[in-house]
Amino acid sequence: QVQLVESGGGLVQAGGSLRLSCAASGRTFSRYTIGWFRQAPGKEREFVAAISRNGDNTLYADSVKGRFTISRDNAKNTVYLQMNSLKLEDTAVYYCAARIGVTTADRLYSFWGQGTQVTVSS
Repeated sequence: QVQLVESGGGLVQAGGSLRLSCAASGRTFSRYTIGWFRQAPGKEREFVAAISRNGDNTLYADSVKGRFTISRDNAKNTVYLQMNSLKLEDTAVYYCAARIGVTTADRLYSFWGQGTQVTVSS
């Protein structure tokens, strides 16, 4: 099992940047793909980015390509989501999740954090 805790959310102006962190407990963190998802009010949860267990494979939603970067530090049991050029439509609760194997499908992720709010203002 792995337990996940997100941090780094907050209020930022459009065009600004934030870095989210997903800290994991457990000695097996390096076995897991970590994905970032987000859910805006009244909308379905959607895939944002994912990174394979050793970081050699990353996936991004088209809506964030070129603006967001996912990375991981297995020595620190942490995955990061660097978010640049933020837009109003990036406002959402952001969740990290873990599973074995890379996929964009949220229903296939086994472990979830509690989420962190990101609000982009004009």
